[in-house]
Amino acid sequence: MQGDNQQVQQAVQDLADKVAVVSGASRGIGAAVALRLAASGAKVVVNYRSDVEGAQQVVSDIESLGGQAIAVQGDVGISADAGRLFQAASETYGGVDILVNNAGMSIYKTLADFTDEDFSSLMNANLTGSFNLMREAALHLRDDGRVVNISTSVTRQMFATYGPYAASKAAVDQLTRVLAKEVGARGITVNAVAPGPTDTGLFRAGKSEETIARLEGMAALGRIASPQDVARVVAWLASRDAGWVTGQIIGANGGFA
Repeated sequence: MQGDNQQVQQAVQDLADKVAVVSGASRGIGAAVALRLAASGAKVVVNYRSDVEGAQQVVSDIESLGGQAIAVQGDVGISADAGRLFQAASETYGGVDILVNNAGMSIYKTLADFTDEDFSSLMNANLTGSFNLMREAALHLRDDGRVVNISTSVTRQMFATYGPYAASKAAVDQLTRVLAKEVGARGITVNAVAPGPTDTGLFRAGKSEETIARLEGMAALGRIASPQDVARVVAWLASRDAGWVTGQIIGANGGFA
């Protein structure tokens, strides 16, 4: 993570005195977002479901930058666990200003091959978890706060085997738009970032180099994203500069879709 740390040290400290909850932050995009927000001055609750070592490493990386963070275990698909993240943030740092809804999973199968268990697991992780945390944000986020949901650019494509996954994220997109209307009077903005292919362990699992090369070629910029590419967009949406942007689904995909 040394190279990542050097990049985030350059971030402007415009989130000083803010508190952020980042779900699924033990690796990949979530870890990059946690580091970026911390580099911008936020105190960060690093959520993880099972990867305690990864979460502790993210906390250590943040502390090495001079930031503050705690790791909190929880399955956000369980409403009580989602509430516990906000409770931990309030007890440790006094409240929550920023929610980044990143936790999720992928299952790539044709509709005919999807089992009931597959569908239930996917929707619980991607949709129910996001709903649970958005509900907590609506109840407990401080005025002028920020909600940033992680969606996907495949909602704009017709990729075989991506149906339920894209559907779960499309539902998150609509919750994003509706919540923006419901909390806007309090100065809270609610947006979603829709990445294209991003170079994480989850993305590379089960993909051949030929497949990855094909996906790189579909982007206007000719490559797949790094997690830091996505994290920079999330950090901007969490900043004061993005205070007039709400209810939007922003493609952070290098021209992929």
